[in-house]
Amino acid sequence: MNILLLAPHPFFQDRGTPIAVDLLLKTLVLRGDAVDVLTYHEGEDRSYTGPGRVVIHRIAAPPGCRNIRPGFSPKKLVADLWMYRKARQLCRANTYDVIHAVEESAFMALRLGRKHQIPFVFDMDSSMPIQMADKLPMLKPILGIMHACEARAIRGAEAVTAVCDTLADIARSAGAKNVAILRDVPLLDQYSEHDGRGFRGELHIDGCALLYIGNLEPYQGIDLLIESFAKVSRELGTHLVIVGGTPGHVQQYRAKASHLSLDDRCHLLGPRPLSDMRALMAEADVLLSPRTQGNNTPMKIYSYMASGKPIVATDLPTHTQVLNPETARLSAPEPAAFATALETVIRDADLRKRIGTRAKQVVETDYSLAVFQSTLNRLYDSLQQTCHHGEGTT
Repeated sequence: MNILLLAPHPFFQDRGTPIAVDLLLKTLVLRGDAVDVLTYHEGEDRSYTGPGRVVIHRIAAPPGCRNIRPGFSPKKLVADLWMYRKARQLCRANTYDVIHAVEESAFMALRLGRKHQIPFVFDMDSSMPIQMADKLPMLKPILGIMHACEARAIRGAEAVTAVCDTLADIARSAGAKNVAILRDVPLLDQYSEHDGRGFRGELHIDGCALLYIGNLEPYQGIDLLIESFAKVSRELGTHLVIVGGTPGHVQQYRAKASHLSLDDRCHLLGPRPLSDMRALMAEADVLLSPRTQGNNTPMKIYSYMASGKPIVATDLPTHTQVLNPETARLSAPEPAAFATALETVIRDADLRKRIGTRAKQVVETDYSLAVFQSTLNRLYDSLQQTCHHGEGTT
């Protein structure tokens, strides 16, 4: 099939949605599909091998749009305008069987698809109205209008891929024709702990280490995490290691840790490459996901589970659609409750082993790369049959 994939973000970067798009492209190339990727001006080029092919097209750099971060922002709006213009050019110049539209590019695909008679897939990595209202509370009065716009794009799509059950339920409620749950997968198999760089040597940590990996955007709950850790008994000799974040976020949370007298046991290392992930987790005793907002499951959860290390996470749908008391220690998103959960796991070695082992078993069965590829292949086999049927009846 000839596919136009709209990826409205910097590509490639070592973070959630770009990693998911990279995985998508690897699978489509193995199918033998020809994919034109339209993405932002920022990011690293990637190459793909297989019977298919991938060509990456980038928008021209819009004025003032550098270092575009995850989530809604004025920079992203401007970049999306540039992207829509480029998408129109590609649709005029090429014949596509399907447009695969990630996140807000579904609105571009809705318009372009109708004009050029191309079906599209709405790739839902999040619910955009909820994400925008969480970041900008001033938008909450028009949340209903934003939901209606999202529902229109969902109904216009030939299929919706959702990264979790909550998003799949939103799509079905909005009247989606076809919904496929295309969950993220663990990334650890791509790397060796011997090739990557851990943290114990450089930090001189011998005791128990709690590890968080991810960006430091407000919805990730880093304030909750640091405030909770401040309540954990010093007698336990535990260290908190936080990997990820922009220089501004790292400076912000170092100041917070210092204010809470945690300088000697709270360590913010800044960003690390994906190739360090296995080594970092291998040196951790407990893995953390204190997320407080959003409804999609964090991509890192699947790699956390695959590591076999125990997980402490907030007891919210973002986690509980994958995790449960058998596979993680879940806590209310409050500092006192989260601190209690941390202390319980730190003190109980049997609990750590039990939930870590069970999580690894579950991810190998239910959330593997093979499951991802099988789900995507079934969806695109169905789309291919639809396209050929349409050709035969015209």
